[in-house]
Amino acid sequence: MKVHLPEGLLTSARFAFSPHHDARPEHTTIDLIVVHGISLPPAEFNNDFIEKFFCGDLDSSAHPYFDTIKHVRVSSHLLIKRTGEVIQFVPFSKRAWHAGESFFQERKACNDFSIGIELEGTDELPYEKIQYARLTFIIRALQKAYPAITRERVVGHSDIAPGRKTDPGASFDWQYLDCLYRIQSEHLMSKKDRI
Repeated sequence: MKVHLPEGLLTSARFAFSPHHDARPEHTTIDLIVVHGISLPPAEFNNDFIEKFFCGDLDSSAHPYFDTIKHVRVSSHLLIKRTGEVIQFVPFSKRAWHAGESFFQERKACNDFSIGIELEGTDELPYEKIQYARLTFIIRALQKAYPAITRERVVGHSDIAPGRKTDPGASFDWQYLDCLYRIQSEHLMSKKDRI
């Protein structure tokens, strides 16, 4: 996986345009990844409702829950579905509307300097192994493109909006993500040694 910097796109992702974004403040350094969890309707998977929601095309009559969110305008940069498919909605150079009221290390408005990655899932149900694998590769690709993003600057939505948000939830296994990240680091180091 690679980031094509001129376009701000992940080369292996399918692109679906979301109008729910705007410009980042001038001279902003992208230095944070925010991991989210989402399912539409809640706890239902393997449909295209999240994509339609982010793109502003969700039919509010398709499910009773959708009527409660019909005026909400949100997006993320990326969505990792339970199948491992990756969809990009907003170029990384733009500000996606994913974090809402938020702060990280004394800085407010995390949308200004972060990349939002949604995982299809819930706070209560385990995420899929393929989602962790894809997320790990994406983190690496983003770190290469935006070197200010360190592993310590990969956080959950609940970390930047405590009390307001709970995702990706207790079901998200940060230790497993770190294990994959470490294994990938060791693999990359040994590959360099062989060259």
